[in-house]
Amino acid sequence: MNLVCPHCATRNRVPADRLDDGPNCGACHQPLLSPSPVAVRGAALPKFVAGTDLPVVVDFWAEWCGPCKMMAPEFAAAAAQRPRVRFVKVDTEDGPESGATYGIRSIPTMALFHGGREVARVSGAMQASRIIAWLDQHLPQTP
Repeated sequence: MNLVCPHCATRNRVPADRLDDGPNCGACHQPLLSPSPVAVRGAALPKFVAGTDLPVVVDFWAEWCGPCKMMAPEFAAAAAQRPRVRFVKVDTEDGPESGATYGIRSIPTMALFHGGREVARVSGAMQASRIIAWLDQHLPQTP
């Protein structure tokens, strides 16, 4: 299974049966999987999404956005419940090219990627239970 490191953007191969063992990046030795969302810079997002075999849910947000701040703990709670889904946050103000590349018109917006392609998108703040329900709707086999 391919996993791109959220810290240094190096692609790592990890046997699927070793995902629960807490694999670290071969280059920077940071954890490849986290029970909480990780920040990914907008410019690194395409490589991260394309090189990761696990589903990736991206929260496009901005520091000035009140609903984004309200949703942040809910997004983190959802991440803790779905360890086989990569949860990442992209600050659209830090890297405005990511918002343009992915056609983000409002924030917060979550986009779900699987196999390098976007499979679902939703805008607006959501509670953790609604985030999980949304994921389950689009990835019914998600553990």
